[in-house]
Amino acid sequence: MDILHEQVAGLDVHKNTVVACVRMMTGKETARECRTFATTTDGLLALRAWLSESRCTHVAMEATGVYWTPVWRILNAGDFELTVANAAHIKNVPGRKTDMNDAMWLADLVAFGLIKASFVPTEPMHELRSLTRTRKQLVREQTRHVQRIQKTLAEANIRLDSVISDVMGASGRRIIEAMIAGVRQPHKLADLAGKQIKATPKELYDALHGRLTDHHRFLLELHLRQWDGLDASIRTIDLEIDQRIRGIDEQRRAGEPPFRALIENADTVPGVSAVSAPAILSEIGTDMSRFPTAGHLLAWAGMCPEQNESAGRRKSSRLRKGAPWLKTMLVQCAWAAVRKKGSYYQAQFVRLRHRRGPQKAICAVAASILTAIYHMLKNGTEHHDLGANHFDRRSTEVKAKSLVARLKKLGFTVQLQPTPKAA
Repeated sequence: MDILHEQVAGLDVHKNTVVACVRMMTGKETARECRTFATTTDGLLALRAWLSESRCTHVAMEATGVYWTPVWRILNAGDFELTVANAAHIKNVPGRKTDMNDAMWLADLVAFGLIKASFVPTEPMHELRSLTRTRKQLVREQTRHVQRIQKTLAEANIRLDSVISDVMGASGRRIIEAMIAGVRQPHKLADLAGKQIKATPKELYDALHGRLTDHHRFLLELHLRQWDGLDASIRTIDLEIDQRIRGIDEQRRAGEPPFRALIENADTVPGVSAVSAPAILSEIGTDMSRFPTAGHLLAWAGMCPEQNESAGRRKSSRLRKGAPWLKTMLVQCAWAAVRKKGSYYQAQFVRLRHRRGPQKAICAVAASILTAIYHMLKNGTEHHDLGANHFDRRSTEVKAKSLVARLKKLGFTVQLQPTPKAA
């Protein structure tokens, strides 16, 4: 195998140290030098200076948790090409694993050009990504507090969630605040429900007739305060996200579409909201040239099954390990998309649910949403829903082949003959 780069380096990144190996070619001989640096700012600056003095042209490191991020920020200013590799793509043969061996292995892979660079967002996009991920974490924690409120009410034999769909809505919150204030009479609590509640007065009375103690009131107040604090934090993050989007637009080069316009365009996809659109774009970026096809983006996101074939037989496999934040957001958008009547995504879900089950069907819808966003970003086009009758409009030949294949699986031999047209 030919050596593509003669002066290279591999970095094994840890929490407190970075083990670096410089690989140099002197004629036909290979020389290596390994050093260990601290991950402090001074240590990383010394590492960058040493790599420059060694005249390295290419440097690679693997993505290790969050520890690679500060290393990237400092070394990226060096006069060499820095690459972040997926740890799953550069696994070495088991045995004799040490930090120095890992760094030497990375240097050898760089020298032979066997490392594929991972997608590293720009700093403004990385900051937006951190904000959207933090918002999702806060929303999850907020949901946990709602569940704790429901559990506390259930312990008091109060079935509020049976008559009110949103416990933290206007009616549910009035009732919970009245419980915290000391109101225990079921009829008084039932009077606080809004007119939009479909439950009858008798159903409200039965659901609110329980045994509420001071202990329950204390827990309800505690969880409600936590929910309010998280809600205020989420609103603050929403304002910060809006400012970050404005800052990204100010840094866009001439001729590039505004980032806010891309978000608004992605918002037109069924299931994608004004909250999920920035989260999706911050994960995949706006430059789709790094993904040759939509299939490459789906594989990177982990929205396609792994390859599992043996002896010519393809076996069932789970989805690939990809971007977990992006995958969960897409699945959440897919569940919202299938509720839109008359849409292509609803028809796709209904069509696949009976054959593959609801989980695989919703993953297929999520993959379709990401595919649509890919083409919208790459071609600068708007979203066009194919409609619920898309599968019925397929050509006759495609339908015929599908039906013939199903009959062959049932053990029948089929010979198709076209029906003569009437004169």
